[in-house]
Amino acid sequence: AGGGSGAGGAGRQVRLTDLRPPGRRAQVEAKQDPGSIAASPSSRNAGLRAGMARGERRRRGAPADGTRTTERAVRGGPARRGGEARGSAWRAALGVVVLALALGLSGCWLLAWHRARRAVTLHSAPPALPPDSSSPAVAPDLFWGTYRPHVYFGMKTRSPKPLLTGLMWAQQGATPGTPKLRHTCEQGDGVGPYGWEFHDGLSFGRQHIHDGALRLTTEFVKRPGGQHGGDWSWRVTVESQTSGTSALPLVSLFFYVVTDGKEVLVPEVGAKGQLKFISGHSSELGDFRLTLMAPTNPGDTAPKYGSYNVFWSSNPGLALLTEMVKSRLNSWFQHRPPGASPERYLGLPGSLKWEDRGPSGQGQGQGQFLIQQVTLKVPFSVELVFESGSARAGGSQPLEQLAGSLLTQALESRVEAFREHFEKTFKLKEKGLSPEEQALGQAALSGLLGGIGYFYGQSLVLADMGVEGSEQKVDPALFPPVPLFTAVPSRSFFPRGFLWDEGFHQLVVQRWDPRLTREVLGHWLGLLNADGWIGREQVLGDEARARVPPEFLVQRAAHANPPTLLLPIAHMLKGGDPADFAFLRRAFPRLRAWFSWLHKSQAGPVPLSYRWRGRDPALPTLLNPKTLPSGLDDYPRASHPSASERHLDLRCWVALGARVLVQLAEQLGEAEAAAELGPLAASLEAEESLDELHWATELGVFADFGNHTRAVQLKPRPPQGLVRVVGRPHPRLQYVDALGYVSLFPMLLRLLDPNSPRLGPLLDILADSRHLWSPFGLRSLAASSPFYGQHNSEHDPPYWRGAVWLNVNYLALGALYHYGHLEGPHQARAAKLHSELRTNVVGNVWRQYQTTGFLWEQYSDRDGRGMGCRPFQGWTSLVLLAMAEDY
Repeated sequence: AGGGSGAGGAGRQVRLTDLRPPGRRAQVEAKQDPGSIAASPSSRNAGLRAGMARGERRRRGAPADGTRTTERAVRGGPARRGGEARGSAWRAALGVVVLALALGLSGCWLLAWHRARRAVTLHSAPPALPPDSSSPAVAPDLFWGTYRPHVYFGMKTRSPKPLLTGLMWAQQGATPGTPKLRHTCEQGDGVGPYGWEFHDGLSFGRQHIHDGALRLTTEFVKRPGGQHGGDWSWRVTVESQTSGTSALPLVSLFFYVVTDGKEVLVPEVGAKGQLKFISGHSSELGDFRLTLMAPTNPGDTAPKYGSYNVFWSSNPGLALLTEMVKSRLNSWFQHRPPGASPERYLGLPGSLKWEDRGPSGQGQGQGQFLIQQVTLKVPFSVELVFESGSARAGGSQPLEQLAGSLLTQALESRVEAFREHFEKTFKLKEKGLSPEEQALGQAALSGLLGGIGYFYGQSLVLADMGVEGSEQKVDPALFPPVPLFTAVPSRSFFPRGFLWDEGFHQLVVQRWDPRLTREVLGHWLGLLNADGWIGREQVLGDEARARVPPEFLVQRAAHANPPTLLLPIAHMLKGGDPADFAFLRRAFPRLRAWFSWLHKSQAGPVPLSYRWRGRDPALPTLLNPKTLPSGLDDYPRASHPSASERHLDLRCWVALGARVLVQLAEQLGEAEAAAELGPLAASLEAEESLDELHWATELGVFADFGNHTRAVQLKPRPPQGLVRVVGRPHPRLQYVDALGYVSLFPMLLRLLDPNSPRLGPLLDILADSRHLWSPFGLRSLAASSPFYGQHNSEHDPPYWRGAVWLNVNYLALGALYHYGHLEGPHQARAAKLHSELRTNVVGNVWRQYQTTGFLWEQYSDRDGRGMGCRPFQGWTSLVLLAMAEDY
């Protein structure tokens, strides 16, 4: 894509209508054309009446005003002289008006162009990470990794044009027709449970995947050496989950390598389609070799008979790899082990033939796709070995290949080191947790670390034109190409970066490996635009874009997200790690710019109030317009969106941000910044101001404020379906009676003094089973709310309307622990509630994990069952910190 170049790139303009489904395209085009049917009824009627009046004058032959003036001028006399004077004055006035309009329009156009350019221009502050921080020269141990979380198993380099490797598999003959080809993690493909049992985020991992009658175990180990990221080896073990050996399935594994540029791959083929090895070279990797070892029985060294097929073509595009292999699985072959009956299987073309040969003869312009299929009877193990040429150059002794018993020893030593580091970090055994609970904690951490990905590409950005609702009148532009190293919320459903999720992710990662957190935070801060904005959802690269509906691709530069990256920053400030301190010094200008943008762009209608931009319009199909930028999506806000709203949670996030930035400025010796931010932080933390803007005496809690009525409901109205009906009382400016997570934010972010008179009522609400308390954790919305468990539209089930979410429950546990350790009238009660809530939350997540094998996006407040997408080893991994009582 022809995007911006460098930090000043303004980005290519992309029509929003090209990114939307056809049904919505006409609506957008109508909004862009002021003369279209999208004009308001009043303006349409006014235009129609004016047109009818003009036509009526013409039919009657009545002269227009200008004609009568001309006739008087021709007859002479005073009328003529006055007409000339008036005409001259009119022409002069008209000239002034035209000039003013021209200047005004040009000024508006320049302002719009300036805003659009800044929206897709990178911030000028120095980067938080050193130059080439992802390169093998700077970070060789992080260069290779399982940075493709959307596939069941694969690795790639941290590079804009990476070398990618991956695994597909299919059970032959299990069902009639083409076998199911497994490759990318899909929510509804029937695979599961699956997830990482161990993953240290750096050098090794072990994952188990259940696929019907099959159980796959994928393992990898990296070995440092040389200047290009060292060696690594895979082992894939496939076993039957059914008893007996009479009907062991025939399974095909597909190991592939993909290049995305000028890398050279040279396969050496042996007998019967088996690759001896693949030699390769690239500027980042130097010389390398990939070898698929002969299969064996699990735990054995004797070779096992396998049938081989190979396919080699140009790279069709990463999002199309699965479909290309499916389309090529169209030839029947025979698997014929010695002394056994032959079995038919579907395979790839059986010879090493270069398909779609490019003009150069090597297809280097678009990259290469080389895949080896090996088919054999379960059970078996297969190993793939990557060897770096520079790791062997100049050594006194040749390195032994990391395979067989050497690979087994390396895996066992890494597992032992992982367990030791895990207990030293989280102390679950010391706290008396059972081995099963410890295994849950290890899986939570490993799933999060195994969900770290490296993405590179351009996002689509719609500029903030300065007037709400005007963003639809301009086209989105491409942000400059950027890298992003980040954990993802869910490998199956959300395999990309989300801003407010990432702050929670890094609370866990930071305890385990602070360096990884610095890398991730540095990459996120690298996304800052010239105004200090970071897009809340990052869809970078073809593979990420293929998983996102078109209407969600565009990020709006007026929309914020909770600044949760400040949570791990606050933890850094308490840790005293010199490496963290050095990072924060480099990152401070960007953190300050990001916070400044949030504070200014989301300012509310009165001083010290804040309002989320980007609420849904009040469509007739929505019970309550959603507020996606808040992260709480369908949590009930004011029923009728307006500029008069004051959002409690956003004010609390800004207050937290001001506090953290002041502390950081003081530690860094940034006196000017501390002096500037200090008064704001003090004002935002003053409970008098918070009370004045958000304490609803009639509700007895903190609340949002806006144009609101409770008298809204969805009712059937054929043929439209369910539509919103507003009854009495009519909406008016008032506090929003939506008791739930938002009501608790002053406590959740620890903004209240332990002696605050507001703390007691919040604890009452929290502990009341009629409101927020459940045996499985705190509900997102009170059971007493009229919105509790309600659909937001006919096809939009409740999301943040009662379900238990781990991220907010973790904040609640941290707050209760905090107030339970400070002297005050509520100390004992807060400590008791912490203990009980921790038991409920951890116990339910553990039971659901034992039952289903998954961590879930949310949990039912009625029976505790996991809901939403799975696996969700993003912020649900916070269960580990809850077990460790680490807040």
